Amino acid sequence: MEQVRELAHALKKAQHAVVLTGAGASTESGLPDFRSKTGLWKGIDPVSLISLSALRRRPVEFYQFYRMRFSHLWGARPNPVHRVLAALQEEGMVKRLITQNVDGLHQAAGSPDVIELHGSLRECSCLTCGRTFPSRLIDVDVQTAADIPRCPECGGMLKPGVVLFEEPLPPDAIETAFDEARRADLFLVIGSSLEVGPANQLPLLAVQSGADLAILNLTPTYLDGYARWVIREKAGQVLTAVASELGILPRVENRRTEDLG
Repeated sequence: MEQVRELAHALKKAQHAVVLTGAGASTESGLPDFRSKTGLWKGIDPVSLISLSALRRRPVEFYQFYRMRFSHLWGARPNPVHRVLAALQEEGMVKRLITQNVDGLHQAAGSPDVIELHGSLRECSCLTCGRTFPSRLIDVDVQTAADIPRCPECGGMLKPGVVLFEEPLPPDAIETAFDEARRADLFLVIGSSLEVGPANQLPLLAVQSGADLAILNLTPTYLDGYARWVIREKAGQVLTAVASELGILPRVENRRTEDLG
């Protein structure tokens, strides 16, 4: 595929390649996305169920939803998207990795210093004292208010370590992400519909700052017309082909990944 060869060449010559990943980067690990016909938000209003106010008003339903998410997470392993990106970082061809995902699969594949815009499901925090704990504390069966997971230190309500609706993004993460977008000479969007702000402004900022844009996503995005490459195939297959073109495929296949479960 000509686009694969061109993208591989662009990565090889780029001085500051930056990647943004969305839910589509993890679907090949068996994790559902959000907006597809079988996504996590099928048949629900996410603002009414997974917002900060929903946690306070409808805690039983809130924790039941997140227990369902954990049931997918614990068995998930990094897929070729995660492994190729980790190898590209190791080779110095990708300078920064930004993700909208909260599953920790980039880190499990070996990616360092991942910018997590939406937090992480690997931990939880207390709404009262602010202490953080492993997320296993909230992976419990909640049927009544008495089952709501509580902080072992102060008894406050625990919340997942993700950014809920009505919460701001982590200021350090978003500031760093925008700085990286401005610095990029090549910006790759992988598995994101680019419908959620402010993350969806990052590739536009990169283009306005002079970067070439590549979009690997199965469905159209609002920035397709700005992209030099738009590839509507499974990202794992495309990135594996890119790794082969660059001669780093054996390193990708031999990468040791961590056990998240």
